[in-house]
Amino acid sequence: MSSYIKVQQDILDKLNIKTLNPMQEEALLSITNAENTVLLSPTGTGKTLAFLLPTIAALDTNCKNVQLLILVPSRELAIQIEQVIRTMGTGFKANAVYGGRHFSKDKIELAHTPAILVGTPGRVADHLRRETFLVDDINTLVLDEFDKSLEVGFEKEMSEIINNLPHIKKRILTSATQDMEIPRFVGLENELIIDYSDTEVSNLEIKQVISPDKNKLQTLVDLLHDIGNKPGIIFCNYKDTIQFVSDFLDKNDIPHGCFQGGMEQIDRERALIKFRNGTHQIIIATDLAARGLDIPELNYIIHYQLPLKAEEFTHRNGRTARMNAEGTSYVIQWEGERLPDFIKFDDTVTPKGTVKTLGTEWVTLFISGGRKDKISKGDVAGMLFKQCNLEKSEIGIIELKQDCAFVAVPKAKAESIIDKTNNSRLKKRKVRIHTI
Repeated sequence: MSSYIKVQQDILDKLNIKTLNPMQEEALLSITNAENTVLLSPTGTGKTLAFLLPTIAALDTNCKNVQLLILVPSRELAIQIEQVIRTMGTGFKANAVYGGRHFSKDKIELAHTPAILVGTPGRVADHLRRETFLVDDINTLVLDEFDKSLEVGFEKEMSEIINNLPHIKKRILTSATQDMEIPRFVGLENELIIDYSDTEVSNLEIKQVISPDKNKLQTLVDLLHDIGNKPGIIFCNYKDTIQFVSDFLDKNDIPHGCFQGGMEQIDRERALIKFRNGTHQIIIATDLAARGLDIPELNYIIHYQLPLKAEEFTHRNGRTARMNAEGTSYVIQWEGERLPDFIKFDDTVTPKGTVKTLGTEWVTLFISGGRKDKISKGDVAGMLFKQCNLEKSEIGIIELKQDCAFVAVPKAKAESIIDKTNNSRLKKRKVRIHTI
């Protein structure tokens, strides 16, 4: 047991986590000992780590097939979980499969079979039909953000997948809310329910912002200038609204990214990369970004459009004031707009449009080489140190993908950095480098 605790502490050290929270401790105990567990906890409380620690600890190092299958409702969540597993450094191979990219890429990665497969139900079901991997050793199934998978219409695919997994011994379902009915095809029996769904976010302030104009645009801009350069999300109900708001922010020289389901996968990924590394402090998004995304701690969120359901309000607010941090939820309400009963305010603010220049000093560089080229984060940093004489503080977050990499650098030095590094060699590969 002592060696297990040491391994667990090593993983937490790699993730820069000092200790598990009460929900994670309880989940660790339950998942380790029970066949079926339902984990209910708000967005941002660490459910991913809560199920990864015990399920990875149970993997067999001698098995050459997939042992752990994790089904998720979105591509971004699949990518996020894969990255968390890589960062944990357990020695077990993990791959994420999802729609929006060529099936041939999946086949190349799965040729060396992973112990852990993470994927969206549609793409995983497709792999099962083509028999891309064996199911004989899959004994643990995780349905992460299960209610969201049902909501977006994956019930048929999940049923097909589960019916084709004959040796499941352990099932874990996670959700941010308890308002869901679990279909019979999941096969839950005598499940242990860990319910932290009513955990209140005590450090969240909900503020009303009255707009004299129906379109709310100038009120939004004034509010952003009052808030200043802090990371936050502007939530809209529809993708067309996102474009409408984005155009107005562009006219007012407010840098930002966009995130919605109608965007190409590569554009969605890059929007999140630029948000994580600080190139953008603001992102305009639909409720697709309300949960399950790997994004930094936010100072605020803005409901530009009022949420249609109480659950959406809860999930949006869950993006800020996470864990023990403080955060603010701003609700922009046109003075002639009816307020839903589930929205209660702590305060009302009137934006003054304080004159502030919004934006950051960072820009994101694309590098045309990644993990498959044996390139590491250290290699990228080393190139920037040696060829560009950058200080450590001038190299921002580095993200490695299978075939490319991204790094944040000072905007003022970006052109010089590209001149010195573009078409140079990185780990024996000639790489292209440019801003995105």
